[in-house]
Amino acid sequence: METSNNYESELKDFDNKGPEKKIPLILLIVIAILVIAIGIMGYKLYENSKELKQSHEASVLLKGEKVELESKLNSLINEYDSLMTQNDSINILLQTEQEKIKRLLKYRASDATKIVMYKKELETLRNVMRSYIVQIDSLNTKNLELTAENVKVRGRLREVESDKEKLSVEAEELSSQVLLASVLTAKNINIYPLNKNSKPKDKVSKVVKIKSCFTVRENAIAEAGTKDIFMRIIRPDDIVLTSDISNNFDYNGEKVVYSAMRQLEYENKDIDMCIFWDRDEDLIPGIYTIILYCEGFEIGYATFALK
Repeated sequence: METSNNYESELKDFDNKGPEKKIPLILLIVIAILVIAIGIMGYKLYENSKELKQSHEASVLLKGEKVELESKLNSLINEYDSLMTQNDSINILLQTEQEKIKRLLKYRASDATKIVMYKKELETLRNVMRSYIVQIDSLNTKNLELTAENVKVRGRLREVESDKEKLSVEAEELSSQVLLASVLTAKNINIYPLNKNSKPKDKVSKVVKIKSCFTVRENAIAEAGTKDIFMRIIRPDDIVLTSDISNNFDYNGEKVVYSAMRQLEYENKDIDMCIFWDRDEDLIPGIYTIILYCEGFEIGYATFALK
């Protein structure tokens, strides 16, 4: 009886212990798998979150650098504007570089590689600008030197022109003096109103001819050769006696009527000559004036009276 109770007791213990050993093992395996899966998922979520954060920070950084580069490029455009000179060749080069900058500003840089390229282009443009600054400074220096030299040259030119004007004035004065010195003059002018028998008469009714005799003076400066001597006889009422109104010569830029003319072969020494005027106009009583001309100059005059 006692043995039977022990046997039942062992069977009961065995039944109780068997299921308790199998269920926890399965649960442990399931739990372990879940824990591992959760851990893996958590790690991946952490890594994804970290990458997103880094990507956002990188994007913000790239955007900031792009804005800064664009600002520098705009500033560079203004600097190129300030370099414009009066040299057309350099201005064309400067405008070409400005166009490059404007194309860069239109370019959309979206990653680090492009930003690096952007920076290199900016540095290249700055280096180009520095070389232009050197060229422009050199040109400005040369321009200043040329300007100073031009001032000196203009000063010397003004001096030369002033000297030339003085010489021209002196030459004109000398020429005028020579011209005046070369003008012929008449002396010993005698007027003879003549009647039909060539006898001197002073009555208006008797005079048929007027004779003027004089001496053309010696002049070593005057040019020798044939000279036209013009005579004007002016009545008391200022009428010029002439046989033909087409008889005229140039005097002080005007055509002047003359009474009679005779040619003279001048040889730079005193020479006597006479000019005659045949009456073909009315004469009136009063004082008459005779004026002699040669080569556009008055060379002598005399007066006589008729009754």
